[in-house]
Amino acid sequence: MRFGDPSEFRLDNRTTGVPGYNTGGSSTTDSGAANCVWITTKDSPNDVSARAETCVAYRGGVENVDLAAVAAVLADRSRAAMCLALLDGRAWTVGELARVAGIAPSSASEHVSRLREARFVETIRQGRHHYVRITDPKVADLVERLAEHAEGRPVRGLRANLRANRLAFARHCYDHLAGRLGVALRDGMLHKGLIDTTDGLTLTPTGRTVLTDLGVPIPQRPRRPLLRDCLDWTERREHLAGALPAAILRHALDQGWLEPGEGRALRPTRTATTPFTHLGIPLPTLTPTPHLHAV
Repeated sequence: MRFGDPSEFRLDNRTTGVPGYNTGGSSTTDSGAANCVWITTKDSPNDVSARAETCVAYRGGVENVDLAAVAAVLADRSRAAMCLALLDGRAWTVGELARVAGIAPSSASEHVSRLREARFVETIRQGRHHYVRITDPKVADLVERLAEHAEGRPVRGLRANLRANRLAFARHCYDHLAGRLGVALRDGMLHKGLIDTTDGLTLTPTGRTVLTDLGVPIPQRPRRPLLRDCLDWTERREHLAGALPAAILRHALDQGWLEPGEGRALRPTRTATTPFTHLGIPLPTLTPTPHLHAV
């Protein structure tokens, strides 16, 4: 962070909270989040470290954040497997998560409790059944970003290889489209002028018209960014995330352009060719390619 002309700075009132963060006596919300006045710059408004260390309510160094406690939640293979499964955006039963992780239901219940205590997941009661889902997109984003740094596990057997290929081609990244098809969506919309990166990632008037014609509901005043980049851990390139890509995926599923496959995998249907062409995706030329590793 550079310090210079005062005109380069602005004050930003916001509430934030990190599990394990010691607010050092500052006023907090019920969730333990400190009410801070951040000093940010035009050049780096999203610099997390700079924002934290220039908060008026900040009382100490980054050692007050118990990062190890957060990391320990995903240090267990069973909990990590559960979180990866929950990236499909659905609510799962404990029994289903137990099968995915390859453990007994009683052990799965303990792991779910640990994830719930860390606010990674929440439980929903539907009649006699209890379901588990990821708390919010921030948690899903954290899991997906950690997956970027994970070494791929060798795929053994034809069935496992096919499953890995399908996952790499198109999948849920919580509530938006990822994989080769997700990256193609970003490339296509950019190439057709539906989105623009000149001043951040924005939806253009042309993009608004095309999406409206396709019946995609464009979020008005979303509580999160309309568009943002999310690094794809199989393609190693960005796909689109945010409120708008979530709306696009919901609409694609509702209209039958995409249908769920095994796990988080998605597959396009015959009806997808025309709408995807309008979004700049040459669907007939996109076919699953051999993929030798999976996370």
